[in-house]
Amino acid sequence: MTASRTARERVRAELTREIVDIARRQLATEGAGGLSLRAVAREMGMVSSAIYRYFPSRDDLLTTLIIDGYNALGEAVERADAATPPDRFPARWAAVCHAVRDWALAHPHEYALLYGSPVPGYQAPQDTIGPRVRDLVVFGRILSDAQRAGALAPAAPLETDPALVGEAEASLGEFMPDVPGDVLLRALSAWTSLYGWVNFEVFGQLEGAFQDNGPVFDHSVRVLGAMIGLTQPS
Repeated sequence: MTASRTARERVRAELTREIVDIARRQLATEGAGGLSLRAVAREMGMVSSAIYRYFPSRDDLLTTLIIDGYNALGEAVERADAATPPDRFPARWAAVCHAVRDWALAHPHEYALLYGSPVPGYQAPQDTIGPRVRDLVVFGRILSDAQRAGALAPAAPLETDPALVGEAEASLGEFMPDVPGDVLLRALSAWTSLYGWVNFEVFGQLEGAFQDNGPVFDHSVRVLGAMIGLTQPS
């Protein structure tokens, strides 16, 4: 590789990062639906036709922002789990939940891009799937580890449709190997409830409900962990 080509690649990488950074700021002011390649080019002092050499369409730029967001959230969840003793299953669950909430509150506009209203006309490509499930992979690892350690309490008696159990095993089994189907259903309820809570907080639906959302969130995390059946092995 020639030095001139290396320099060109370095310049291209720097300009790409600058475009993405400006687009991320646009999310805060215009929302995802208002993202404009022309506006980004204008802020950079670049002719609008030149920016298409880096991102052929607005959707390509949106995809990059979405992948970056999922990866950032996934990294936060992974770090939280890695910093917790591996045999402390309720603590690992709580750490993951707090990592999701903390990242969302620190990056509300990026969180809104991931979990807010769909952008009209945008269809996420396959490239987003891997980054999108990074947090779920961590959650699944916690449950699988707990199951193998005998730290998942038996479910409370509850009539469960076998067809639902089968669907849960088909959709979540790869992320949570060895976890029984009825626990997978409880895990799905807990995971979606976590994001439901975070959505309410990020989008202002809890405004004025509590003096401090933190303790209520802690309580909810414990309730959800108990619903899953996470226990501390003796």
